[in-house]
Amino acid sequence: MQPTLLVLAAGIGSRYGGLKQVDGIGPGGEAILEFSVNDARQAGFGKVVFVIRKDIEDEFRTRLGHKIEQRMPVEYAFQEMDSALDWLPERPHREKPWGTGHAILVARDCIREPFAAINADDFYGADAFQTIAAFLKNDCAPDRYGMVAYRLGNTLSENGAVSRGVCSVGPDGLLTDVTERTKIERFPDGIHYVDESGARHPLADNTPVSMNFWGFHPDIFQELDAQFRAFVHDNLERPKAEFYIPTVVNNLLRAGKVQVQVDTCESPWYGVTYPADKATVQAALARIYPEGLKN
Repeated sequence: MQPTLLVLAAGIGSRYGGLKQVDGIGPGGEAILEFSVNDARQAGFGKVVFVIRKDIEDEFRTRLGHKIEQRMPVEYAFQEMDSALDWLPERPHREKPWGTGHAILVARDCIREPFAAINADDFYGADAFQTIAAFLKNDCAPDRYGMVAYRLGNTLSENGAVSRGVCSVGPDGLLTDVTERTKIERFPDGIHYVDESGARHPLADNTPVSMNFWGFHPDIFQELDAQFRAFVHDNLERPKAEFYIPTVVNNLLRAGKVQVQVDTCESPWYGVTYPADKATVQAALARIYPEGLKN
């Protein structure tokens, strides 16, 4: 059975100032996610599922969906404020979407096979897709997930601070913890993150970090549903709280329910957190794909 690619494309892009998911950045005007789909198809993925919002559906399908449907089968799932909340009598007030864990959960009716979950606006590179495809085909199981990690120094922006999931990995190559760190920047004396008190803490250049490139067995949807219900009940009065996939994975690790195999990609990661990042990503894609996507 071929694995499925799940692309999280419902983000608002507040810091970027526009709809990053469809912005033409490649040499031929391609969006970043077109390169991801192309790399996934060549790695042996059989289908792509896009998680989007209803209010961007028409633009997304017109600018990207119809093109990608010519390359591989496409399905859509929708992340709205009330998605996956049929069990809740009254919808809570929200100021933000529910987060990446919720985005994966809303795609549960589209996926029955092992799958990779990625961000729409991140460029991961062909090697990463080959790595996760091999894991999904050969090693993925209900109690064994996978993740492609990157070296922290290869994931920073020159235009501002970023947030990263800092990973602890055992000598056996298995994930022991992933902790979200915010306000990470490169300073003259090295890379640091800033905690809630304003104190700076160093991070090594080669620290493995999660860029939301996960390999999951479809049984994770049961765990996502159970944890999401508990999260909603615990955060009814916190309209900005978000249900992150690293938190779900950490909970499963601590409960001893899963192991997570970590494969570190040595290639640079590229993404557009800030508007000024676009030029950097454009230059990188032009080097890697000088003629754009031709097939």
